[in-house]
Amino acid sequence: MGFSEFIGNQRIVAALRAMLAQGRVPHALLFTGPRGVGKYLLARMFAQAANCERLQDDFCGACGPCRRIEQLADPQPFIEQGLAERGEAADAATVERVPLILQTHPDVWVLVPDPVRLSNPVARPVIRMGQLRAVQRAAYFRPQARRRVFILDGAETMRWDYANIFLKILEEPPETATLILLAPSPDLLLPTIQSRCLKFHLAPLPAEQVEELLGRKSKRKAAERRLAAQLSGGRPGVALALDLEESTRLRRELLGLIERGLADGPWEEIFAQTSQLARDERESFENLLELLYSLCTDLLELSSGIRNQPLRNPDLQAELEPLSQKVTVEWVCRAVGRLDELHGRLRRNIHRQLGLEAVVISLRGA
Repeated sequence: MGFSEFIGNQRIVAALRAMLAQGRVPHALLFTGPRGVGKYLLARMFAQAANCERLQDDFCGACGPCRRIEQLADPQPFIEQGLAERGEAADAATVERVPLILQTHPDVWVLVPDPVRLSNPVARPVIRMGQLRAVQRAAYFRPQARRRVFILDGAETMRWDYANIFLKILEEPPETATLILLAPSPDLLLPTIQSRCLKFHLAPLPAEQVEELLGRKSKRKAAERRLAAQLSGGRPGVALALDLEESTRLRRELLGLIERGLADGPWEEIFAQTSQLARDERESFENLLELLYSLCTDLLELSSGIRNQPLRNPDLQAELEPLSQKVTVEWVCRAVGRLDELHGRLRRNIHRQLGLEAVVISLRGA
């Protein structure tokens, strides 16, 4: 038990352990990296190590604080509980007055983007002012154990005017608290916040390491582990949660959407498909864009004749190869540019279906 359970990015783990051993823990950390690479897991482990009763630079997993903080490994039940207690019909004032805070130990808080409602969540959850105000008040309380730790998962969803509230904490940091911000990229946060955090970027793992992890933590067959490792892009969290059958279905559907965009098929079919994709609650819209990026990357490599690395979607090679003969490198690059534009507009809460339709329509003239 302890940091030895964390796979990959060992230099970052060693740096965090050295801070704890020397008692020189920074007031703010920023963990960046793609979804599923282990940012939240490492932040939770750090919170355990910072409050472990037996160890200084690691955590035992057996003492009271370690066991209580371990309960935050899966935040979803606590999110559902918080939303249920607040009520399905909570208005804007109630959402701010009763912030969504996940807590199993008095010294460790987890903030996540607030979906507002359980049955009918908002399209784009964000970290809200009430949550930041609560952290601002609690950060200066004396810890019950050794150190207060506040984990902000999805820190990039903070509105920039709300982020100024958070900036006040960073400008006058409490001595016994550490704030850990988790985001895909530092560029999604205000420069003033970035500059006040010690930054660590978690890189994806080699596919072999992910496959080995799946062998220890799942009951999948060897071929399934290999495919899941390849599809995950080196992200253990994605690989462990991946439903291979559903993933194959969704990627084939997106590949069909690209084909329809290239062909002269009826627009009604395209609009029906984009409507279904945009409203599918099983997959986040960001994940759909991520899958489209991976398909375009494979088309780019196939159309340019690159064969020095495996495809990102090896199980779809039979469908990708004939499609790659219909496109050029310039076409793929322009298509990726359209996806970049759509991804950038998501922060402004763009209408997802219309945005996806605009991308598909542009494929014919790209």
